[in-house]
Amino acid sequence: MNASHKKADIIWMNGEFMRWEEAQIHSISHGLHYGSAVFEGERAYEGQIFKSLEHSQRFHRSAEMLHMTLPYSPEALHEIKMEVLARNGLKDAYIRPIAWRGSEVLSVASHQCSVHIAIAAWQWASYFADVDVFKTGIKLAWADWTRPSPQTAPVAAKAAGLARRYGTRDNYADAQIISKFALT
Repeated sequence: MNASHKKADIIWMNGEFMRWEEAQIHSISHGLHYGSAVFEGERAYEGQIFKSLEHSQRFHRSAEMLHMTLPYSPEALHEIKMEVLARNGLKDAYIRPIAWRGSEVLSVASHQCSVHIAIAAWQWASYFADVDVFKTGIKLAWADWTRPSPQTAPVAAKAAGLARRYGTRDNYADAQIISKFALT
C-alpha cells in the first residue's frame, strides 16, 4: 500500500476478528493456485458503505457462478463490514470482502474444498482528492475494451479465476471450454 493507504489493525476472517498480521491462509489454498476466489471492492464515506447490500448481493452471485456457497447472508455481511469499520475507527475507507476455496484438495476440481471469507478495510483517500466531485463532477473516458459474451466465462462474477468445477459437479471427469479459435 502506498503512503496514502494506511492498513487497519483488525480483519474479520471466517467468523473471527483478528489482528491484520494474524489473518493468514495456507500456501496450498485452492484459491491461490487455481484462482477460485471472488471479491468486492467497496468504499465507505462518512462511515456509510456505498451500496453495501448491493455489493454483498453481487458477492453472493459471483460465488454462485463459481459454485461456492457463502455461509453468511448479504445482510450479515453488511453488519460484519460495519463492525470492521467500527473496530478500526474508519469513516472514509476501502473495504475488501473476499471468499476463496481452502486447502483440503489441490486439484483442478474444487468441490471438496471449504469456502473461507475475509473482510478487510483500510483508510483510503478519495480517488478524486483534487476535484470537488459534488460540485464539478468528473470526466470519464470510454475504455477500448468491452465485456466478453456471458457464454465466454462467468464474466459477471468478480472472480480471481475461473473455477473448473463445471464438469466434475455432474460426475464428468473434466470440462472443456469451447473456442472458435481451437485447433482442428
